[in-house]
Amino acid sequence: MIDALVLDESRGALTAKVRSVSEEALPEGDVLVSVLYSSLNYKDALAVTGEGKIVRGEYPFVPGIDLVGRVEASDAPSFAPGDLVIQTGWGLGEHQWGGYAQKMRVQSEHLVRLPENMTPEQAMIVGTAGFTAMLAVLALEDQGLDPDAGEVLVTGASGGAGSMATAILGALGYLVVASTGKEAAHDYLRDLGAARIVDRSAFEQGPERPMQSARWAGAVDAVGGKTLAAIIAELQRHASVAAFGNAGGHELHTTVFPFILRGVNLLGIDSNTCPNDRRRKAWERLDETLTDAHYERILTRVVGLQEVVGEARAMLRGNIQGRIVVDVNA
Repeated sequence: MIDALVLDESRGALTAKVRSVSEEALPEGDVLVSVLYSSLNYKDALAVTGEGKIVRGEYPFVPGIDLVGRVEASDAPSFAPGDLVIQTGWGLGEHQWGGYAQKMRVQSEHLVRLPENMTPEQAMIVGTAGFTAMLAVLALEDQGLDPDAGEVLVTGASGGAGSMATAILGALGYLVVASTGKEAAHDYLRDLGAARIVDRSAFEQGPERPMQSARWAGAVDAVGGKTLAAIIAELQRHASVAAFGNAGGHELHTTVFPFILRGVNLLGIDSNTCPNDRRRKAWERLDETLTDAHYERILTRVVGLQEVVGEARAMLRGNIQGRIVVDVNA
């Protein structure tokens, strides 16, 4: 038997409890992983509280969109017992059982190896949030962004993905402008590498005109909605914004003018079904870029399975900055 955080639904009411689960109940997969850590992402918080329609599998269900662990058994030639592996995305914690369990059976094609210089705990400080942030940075670089181009904006900067984007861009030498509504997070963001802080109110009402004064050499947007529309209107000529969030709304009201008059680019970031070659590149860059000091600053705390629901509620209230790691064996 193993411990897992299990979601169940009865008469429309969701419950989340830590209970014992037999290994025989684990889903099909060619690799059995002894899970070491998972993490708490915004999507996880929506899932375990029932505030969002994240879970698409049948109940009872084990959530958790990230995991890192050691291979216990493998029918796949690409992995052997003892290998340290990571899974993020590919429906983990959404339509297939996820990382909030002491063991999980997964598909080998969804795994990547833990980078050489990264510890399992550090991998989950990164998690989906940091992986997504690095995909955004890679996309901006693919469009020609370099550290000499000018100011790069990060919205939602005190959240998990925003913190990671701030740290990554700062470590790579970019001039980072961090946007947040939390005054208490200013010192934290400067420690991560932000050169300047702007209040989120500068963007959350959207643009006043279809095209504003060109300000940003690039942007990473974790908010969406009117904030993303404001960024598009303020991008420099041929600059890009990499977008992956919708905390500020899923609708986007803009015009074609920034695209056809300034040649700006809106880059969508999908970390869930990102191809494995791109995944490996992102994890390698994370391993090369982040230092122990970055991990120490970004990690908010490590919690056990029993604490996940409470932390999830705090996250949805906006009371968490940085990253929460889940020790499934605590």
